[in-house]
Amino acid sequence: MQTLFKIHEDLVSELTPWVKRGLMDDIDWSARLIGIKGARGIGKTTFLLNRAKMINDVRKCLYVDLNNFYFATHSIISLVDDFRKLGGQTLLLDQVYKYPDWSEELRFCYDNYPDVQIVFTGSPVMRLKEENPQLTGKVTVYSLEGFSFREYINFVSGTNFTKIALADIIANHVDISHEIVSRVKPLAYFNDYLRHGFYPYLLGEKSVSSMSVSLIKTINLVLEIEISYLQQIEHRCMPKLRKLLYLIANSAPFQPNVSKLASEIDTSRATVMNYLLYLKHARLIHLLYTDGDSGMKKPAHIFMQNPNLLYLCNYGGVDKNALYKTFFFNQLGYKNNVTRGAYGDFCVDGEKCFSIEQNKKQRSDVIVVRDMIETGEANVIPIWLFGFLY
Repeated sequence: MQTLFKIHEDLVSELTPWVKRGLMDDIDWSARLIGIKGARGIGKTTFLLNRAKMINDVRKCLYVDLNNFYFATHSIISLVDDFRKLGGQTLLLDQVYKYPDWSEELRFCYDNYPDVQIVFTGSPVMRLKEENPQLTGKVTVYSLEGFSFREYINFVSGTNFTKIALADIIANHVDISHEIVSRVKPLAYFNDYLRHGFYPYLLGEKSVSSMSVSLIKTINLVLEIEISYLQQIEHRCMPKLRKLLYLIANSAPFQPNVSKLASEIDTSRATVMNYLLYLKHARLIHLLYTDGDSGMKKPAHIFMQNPNLLYLCNYGGVDKNALYKTFFFNQLGYKNNVTRGAYGDFCVDGEKCFSIEQNKKQRSDVIVVRDMIETGEANVIPIWLFGFLY
């Protein structure tokens, strides 16, 4: 245990200046069992360490990585039992899916140690409640996304902008954008964010090339470890999954021809549909459906999950309209239901239709989202402002 305490203290003391993630305020920290899912590279470990730093008492709050060799001879249950005896109250467990029988042991701890709170992280590929019925009704699950444009600006400029609700943006976007622009020039940061601002760890890289190399490594780890391990895909099938992702990245956003994709990667239509869901759950792609359609049907359009991924495979340059649509879908898709719009490009929560960067005449009930404007007017809203939703 003393080694775990020392590792915790070293990691917390080494934390660099950080931006408070929006999710930190959304979580009900009174819950006894909290699960935080998030894609590789978007800051789950840092999130837990920042929580530990906020509590600021290693005897009451302990961060532990489940990859630690400690668990070669110890269980989660024994860790909780020992930690509790030493006065521990909050246990932060990172990468819980690497530990066999993690859900059964967490349920045992929930039932037998009511005075210990457990917060754990896992892959978005994990279907926490669906595949672990023993945790149903016990665990509260949250999703940690990559940096929003708001969080990115706060990180690189030292500002402290807060989240803005979608309804407020639609109703008061002129006043809101004027207030933001009076403090910072958002367009000065927007293109950099689209290229490399979604993944917090990339901001430590020194060049665009090193960022690309790091992101490619991250994607391969997602494919080869998280999807392969959690979905039990045979290793010989991984080249097909990787090729499918490459084909998507070079065409997104697009209306998929599943039969053509199946032919190109030499597999069945059913397998392609499964692969699309795996890539979606891994936060590598976004699937846009027509309102009312389920995830079992062919999506209306396939997008890359965020603009950084769109850049990765498009060496000849990224189409601006595709880039802006990907950004909009990414920022609104976190907390809103986004479907293909009956008018325009997107329908949000079945109510508002949005058109991205279209110069042709629009219906009066379609909100126009436009690039390279600091402030809008009437139903024309600057695209960067939708990056302040979370």
